[in-house]
Amino acid sequence: MNEKVLVIEDEKKIADAIMYALKREGYIAEAVYHGEAAMKKLGEFHPDAIILDVMLPGLDGYEILKKLQDKGRIGVIMVTAKEDIVNKILGLELGADDYITKPFDMRELLARLKSLLRRMQIAEKKQESAKVILGGIVLYTNKRTAFAGDKSLDLTPKEYDLLALLLSNPDLVYTREQLLNLIWGMDYIGGTRTVDIHVQRVRKKLGKEFDDVIQTVYGIGYKALGGSSED
Repeated sequence: MNEKVLVIEDEKKIADAIMYALKREGYIAEAVYHGEAAMKKLGEFHPDAIILDVMLPGLDGYEILKKLQDKGRIGVIMVTAKEDIVNKILGLELGADDYITKPFDMRELLARLKSLLRRMQIAEKKQESAKVILGGIVLYTNKRTAFAGDKSLDLTPKEYDLLALLLSNPDLVYTREQLLNLIWGMDYIGGTRTVDIHVQRVRKKLGKEFDDVIQTVYGIGYKALGGSSED
């Protein structure tokens, strides 16, 4: 096991406990205790996954999630002491893959991390050297880049995964529940509304010339309008 995990946690005792558990399991792990220090460490360490506390000095966890959107695919488990469901939904919609609430069992955190990394590895293998073309939109899934005509699309990881899934299966109708399961990979506490939000964002980024490639199937979910596609 040589996956890199960055622990971003301002409570040193908690960070040290997580670090001990990670290294015992064979992960390469480092820790930072301040939001701004975390952004610097990201550029140096290049982690595969992050265990991210929400309440941090400097930049908080939500601000870090926003800045991660242009850093490529990094798995994120959000750690929060807040019971307010709105805060959890916000983190997940900003790009976190999972969350765990303090106090937590270290075995559960490790299990969630292992599951997240496994999902990422499976997705990466499926997408190696793949290209998807549909309706003037081109996805280079090995590089996780996307173009609509001549325009490069600045997509978040979840937006990219959603667009890639729909375009790879033209005319196949997905329910919102199916999209939640396939893209988020867990029972999503925010409900199906998050699918609608992400579809709206993707359509906006595609622009008027291409936004009708994603079709709403009223009362059911979404599909990509059929055309030519290839791997």
